[in-house]
Amino acid sequence: MSDTYDVVVVGGGPGGYVAAIRAAQLGLKAAVVEKRGKLGGTCLNVGCIPSKALLQSSHHYEMAKQEFAHHGIKVSGLAVDLPVMLGRKDKVVDELTKGIEFLFKKNKVDYIVGAGSVKSAGEVTVTPSAKGAKPQTLKTKNIIIATGSDVTPLKGVTIDEKKIVSSTGALSLPKVPKTMVVIGAGVIGLELGSVWRRLGADVTVVEFLDIVLPGMDGEVQKQVARILKKQGMNFKMATKVTGAKSAANGVTLTMEPRDGGKAETMKADVVLVAIGRRPITDGLGLDKIGVDIDERGFVKVDADYQTNVAGIYAIGDVIGGAMLAHKAEEEGVVCAEIMAGQTGHVDYGAIPGIVYTHPEIASVGKTEEQLKKSGVAYKIGKFPFTANARAKCNDDADGFVKIIADASTDRILGCHIVGPQAGDLIQEVVNVMEFGGSAEDVARICHGHPGLPEAVKEAAMGVAGRSIHI
Repeated sequence: MSDTYDVVVVGGGPGGYVAAIRAAQLGLKAAVVEKRGKLGGTCLNVGCIPSKALLQSSHHYEMAKQEFAHHGIKVSGLAVDLPVMLGRKDKVVDELTKGIEFLFKKNKVDYIVGAGSVKSAGEVTVTPSAKGAKPQTLKTKNIIIATGSDVTPLKGVTIDEKKIVSSTGALSLPKVPKTMVVIGAGVIGLELGSVWRRLGADVTVVEFLDIVLPGMDGEVQKQVARILKKQGMNFKMATKVTGAKSAANGVTLTMEPRDGGKAETMKADVVLVAIGRRPITDGLGLDKIGVDIDERGFVKVDADYQTNVAGIYAIGDVIGGAMLAHKAEEEGVVCAEIMAGQTGHVDYGAIPGIVYTHPEIASVGKTEEQLKKSGVAYKIGKFPFTANARAKCNDDADGFVKIIADASTDRILGCHIVGPQAGDLIQEVVNVMEFGGSAEDVARICHGHPGLPEAVKEAAMGVAGRSIHI
């Protein structure tokens, strides 16, 4: 293993490992420094992947419990074997992390386990995880900071990963709690709240704002809240959590109305803190070498992902923007290509965001609220899944497709979907938006019948007021 590289990446998450592989493909000698001991970062180890595994397993259980009879399938003796379910989740994670190690070997990327810190623009110091091992100094032409993000703490609430948990602890609870309070009605809170509600927990979501899924289209927010309430999830909105006291018999939360009023308490077996994430820059030494960091802790970069210190770049959650694995991956690819003398860009207006509840929620581009605020004239086409033949056949017809197009040019400005396989359906619109396409373009494409994508076509047709099936 060499001590001299063209690029050293600090952080082996989605952005970091993808950047290293792309750099190696372009002929650069690359290494990744990762302190976790497993590649894939938060996403693969304690985020996107394990949560989706549990969402799938818990969805199967709820279908067997509530929906099979309607299809003429009789089930008896149904029970949750939580250890098996968690074991399957862990197996999925293990196989994928090993897959990245294989890709490193295939592309001749060096993988160094330890905590990386930046000594200078051309040196990275690695403190090995193993006791007694000596620090290692890597010399490199370029450095990419890809350390990702961590759970945002909540004042007065101490996470112990037992009774008061972050998303990490919520992925490995030893038993299904009778009661769970989720602090935060964002993506993580709704997804993990859905997992444990399906498995039998009485789940209450406490949110400081008046809405779920802040930042998403208003119609999506209202529809999602209605659907999740119908499924059995409870909501306590416009409420501020001021403290939490853990005891042998559970957790007691203290709360107060956001806009003033009498304080109250709520008890739960488990409390999940899911109020957001913050960048990880501690221990990197960036302040010592003069790398600019903003007031929220994000690393500042230019259009080429380079910091104010030549030769030091940053990508992913640590630079802010949408904290999404696929956004970090795209930045990693472009950053590596720029280092190799090529050009590249990321179209931040066409990055999809997906929530893997059931039904799924997916969004790309502008919301109606954003367009109203900016004064842009627009047209809307909407189509409900209740009028889609495949959704009816699947008995999975909650939600709608909403396409927003420029009033004069018909160019698609945004798309918002609540419904079955929304995360897959949104990609058609993302592709069209990347090519500067219009609602008419989608409307004129032949879609297979019966298929869920027909709902996208009908919504596009609806922009011009010519949907056929409503």
